[in-house]
Amino acid sequence: MTSTTHPDARAPGGKIVLLDGGVGQELHRRSARPSAPLWSAQVMIDEPELVETVHLEFIEAGARIVTLNSYSATPHRLACAGRDGMFDALQDAAVRAAQAARSRSGRDIRIAGCLPPLAASYRPDLTLPEEVCRADYRRIVSAQADFVDLFLCETLSTLTEVRAATRAAQESGKPVWTGLTVDDADGSVLRSGEPVADGAQAARDAGANAVLINCSSPEAIARALPLLADTGIPFGAYANGFVSVEALQPGGTVDVLEARGDLDPAAYAQHALAWAAAGAAILGGCCEIGPAHIAELARRLGNEGYEIVAELELCVPGLG
Repeated sequence: MTSTTHPDARAPGGKIVLLDGGVGQELHRRSARPSAPLWSAQVMIDEPELVETVHLEFIEAGARIVTLNSYSATPHRLACAGRDGMFDALQDAAVRAAQAARSRSGRDIRIAGCLPPLAASYRPDLTLPEEVCRADYRRIVSAQADFVDLFLCETLSTLTEVRAATRAAQESGKPVWTGLTVDDADGSVLRSGEPVADGAQAARDAGANAVLINCSSPEAIARALPLLADTGIPFGAYANGFVSVEALQPGGTVDVLEARGDLDPAAYAQHALAWAAAGAAILGGCCEIGPAHIAELARRLGNEGYEIVAELELCVPGLG
């Protein structure tokens, strides 16, 4: 298998912050309950111990940062599902699960808050007006800020989402890492068709301390990564393992999505090592990337001379 690297690829070695993988898909795979439109949020109501277990397994695999399991618990999605009164309870449950896993692990782990697309993943056409986005993101930040070490804005497919999420998170005073999702057929543009370079610059201008490509195919990420370097801030990547995301519709369930058969832990680690060689300082996994993938990636990074760290200062401009 071959992987694309940046022309200015660096020699192995240096510091890497290792994120967790796709918590939502792990919960879907393990839960005894049928799929629900609110994805992983429903599991926190029905099987809260399962969320803690998945976090813990990612930590034991080598992740130094775990992200709150609150991806689908946005004000807009909850309102559409008639569950708007559950916002605070779901945010609290996500915090408790991550904190409990960290405590059980006994390890030096950071917790990231989650600022996802507010209406639907991979659907730039459903992006809410920027002022509405900002208000909803501020509400999420307010619910999470006292309990997290940084904010991860992730799977953002439009400049509107990038600006609104990053600015809302930046107001918390916590480090902000902003993740863009790109067209799987053309990694040079966001799923909206807007240039990746513009998205990365918008993230930096809004106060991001790092910019990432996430929830896209590994091949699209390889094309997108070089476009992040000009921002002058640290960058990274974490891919999904879907064959395609086209079948997922708003209000639908993940049953319609198929996992790739060619992206086992060894294959995924090979892609991620190429991203590290291209200068990525933050690595992890997204949907369909489980604890075994993160464990193999951690092992391979160690073998290549990288130091896996949790220091947030790594992604503050001028440091690291």
